[in-house]
Amino acid sequence: MSFSQPQRASRSRAARARYALQLAALRAQFAALDRLRPDASAARAMSIWTTLPGNAGRRKDFRPGPGEVFRLETSRGGETVVESWGDGPVVYLVHGWGGWRGQLGEFVAPLVGLGHRVVAFDAPSHGEAGPGVLGAGKGTIVEMIEALEAVAKHVGPAAGLVGHSLGCHVASAVVHRGVPAERLALIAPSNDFGEIIDQFAGILGFGEATASRMERIMVDFLAEPISAFDLPPLGADGAMPPTLVVHDRLDKETSFAVGERLAAAWPSARLLATEGLGHQRILADDGVVRAVVDFVTGSGEG
Repeated sequence: MSFSQPQRASRSRAARARYALQLAALRAQFAALDRLRPDASAARAMSIWTTLPGNAGRRKDFRPGPGEVFRLETSRGGETVVESWGDGPVVYLVHGWGGWRGQLGEFVAPLVGLGHRVVAFDAPSHGEAGPGVLGAGKGTIVEMIEALEAVAKHVGPAAGLVGHSLGCHVASAVVHRGVPAERLALIAPSNDFGEIIDQFAGILGFGEATASRMERIMVDFLAEPISAFDLPPLGADGAMPPTLVVHDRLDKETSFAVGERLAAAWPSARLLATEGLGHQRILADDGVVRAVVDFVTGSGEG
């Protein structure tokens, strides 16, 4: 037992060292490509950009038990795996980038207990779904949006949607595009995409030549600017349904300021701040689950 902690620390240092070496090699590659072959640099950057993360936190399963599982085809030909529990007004659970439906499983039992049907899904290349259009292990926000649109078309209007991280953008975009919804709960929303691209460029060490070409590739694939998926403009006119934004002050993946700005930008939104739950643990916290369920169902009002 006395050796276990030092061994873990040693592995952690070794992993950090490997990551640092890999990142240094990538930065050197991009520094050269950005100057000499910016088109190749942009293609390489897009390959990394669309690769899904695989850390263990995104694979946690909080479902109370199996629901009814079925599969649907999305508009680009990808597949989404859908799971449903209970009966009544529908609440959709929307996972984030690299996540899957089981991550939001803590919301299932209390929502079903209050007379709702809960529907969660895996977007293409996520969870148990088949590969997306770019192949296994790769995805895009537009495929996540198309997956939710396919599910909503099959199941029906939403009494509420609960989104996490990039799933907040997915849920909001689908509502903005016309899927009826009475309430939204957005947990740990992600940065605007301009900020994400700037951070990505800073990590990999490429400049404007690569970044501008990368954005053109995105526009060609998405058929609209990437900024169209930024959250603040979607609800700034007050047209979005009542919204609860939940964000942790110590979130290391997405700054708490992102949630603050979103809640301030949407007249329909209010902010619930937490402390010490981070970006993933927030989905399994009893207080957060209770607050979100109360808000989405209206059971905490009056």
